[in-house]
Amino acid sequence: MLEPIPSHSLDTSGAHLRRGSAPNAAPEALPDLLLIERARAGDERAIEALIRRYGRRLFRVASSVLMDEERAETAVLEAFLAAFGDLSRYEPTGKFAAWLTRLAFNQARALRVSARAGEKAAPGEGGPAAPAEAGVADELRERHELEQAIASLPAVFRTVYVLRVIEGISGIETAASLGVHETTVRTRLYRAHRRLAPDIAPRVRSAPPLLEPSREATERIVSRALAQLPHGSMLAISAPPP
Repeated sequence: MLEPIPSHSLDTSGAHLRRGSAPNAAPEALPDLLLIERARAGDERAIEALIRRYGRRLFRVASSVLMDEERAETAVLEAFLAAFGDLSRYEPTGKFAAWLTRLAFNQARALRVSARAGEKAAPGEGGPAAPAEAGVADELRERHELEQAIASLPAVFRTVYVLRVIEGISGIETAASLGVHETTVRTRLYRAHRRLAPDIAPRVRSAPPLLEPSREATERIVSRALAQLPHGSMLAISAPPP
């Protein structure tokens, strides 16, 4: 079995972090459970740190379903609003990243269903839009070709391939993220590899990052999520009773 590509976090420089964090504790350096505890208390810096930590993964899983950047961004935003709008739904016995990923996956599937009527092509047919400039750089051309190859996979194989190979998470976590058995993940990944050309896997390993949100998309997701979250009601719902 091919080894997954290591995952790297989104920008967590903290340039846009807001009020609420304890002194000398950079939110992006804190573990999930502590950030979740602070988020439940309405700490916007903790919420932002979690959005930036997992924004790329959620964007990739949404893109694997929709193969459309604009709709993937919408799915990610809706997933974050659903998550931080009521954190009481998260059970600490499960991995927070998998819970978030499943929210984004379900949001993306809902968008795909609602958008099918009137679509000129089903998601994945033809892949992402080609770069407009004729003299596109080699790096961008390589990225486009690989994303087209991934887009050619059936959606159920494509999502597993993206999470396992591109995002680089484990089979167990992929299964939890998609709500399927780990054996199903292994089978779908195997079939995805069989459908792709033999040279795709090594090219993916050395390629520029695939299916990533742009910096502008990341900032839009962060700012819109923080602006739309009902902080008062979130605190009332999520905080434990006195």
